[in-house]
Amino acid sequence: MATELEELRVLRITEELTDLIWREVWTWNEFARDTVGKQITRAADSIGANIAEAYGRFHFGEKINLLYYARGSLFETKYWLNRCKTRNLISDDKAADWTTRLGECARQINAFVNHLKTQRRDKSEKSLRESTADYTSHEAMDEIITASELEWLASNNPYLEPPFSL
Repeated sequence: MATELEELRVLRITEELTDLIWREVWTWNEFARDTVGKQITRAADSIGANIAEAYGRFHFGEKINLLYYARGSLFETKYWLNRCKTRNLISDDKAADWTTRLGECARQINAFVNHLKTQRRDKSEKSLRESTADYTSHEAMDEIITASELEWLASNNPYLEPPFSL
């Protein structure tokens, strides 16, 4: 497991891809940039942003949830990539290359999630747990405070006013 955020292979793959997308979108005409370009750029940037946020979280559940968000953004990026290809905004070669990179990123995200799930399982197996105790009620203990004790409490506490009952 990487000890620094920048050492994460999945993040490096994502950053390379998002920078390629940014440079490509920058060359498009204003209409294409404003419609498809902003969408694919935001979706691709969101992959890396969620991976980075997951890395910075403490609890396994939070980390895994953010990695699922990253994976969702990855599929959104793939959707917009298909739109770019269909609308002739990128070449078939670029689309194939970017699709391959997204596939590698998806495998890395899944591996990261599986690693975290394994860590969480191993940690919970090693943790100490108190055995559950049976709490039972006995008829003799049903009356926790007797009527005479309640009256004594009321007479010695100016904030309690009658009537009160058990």
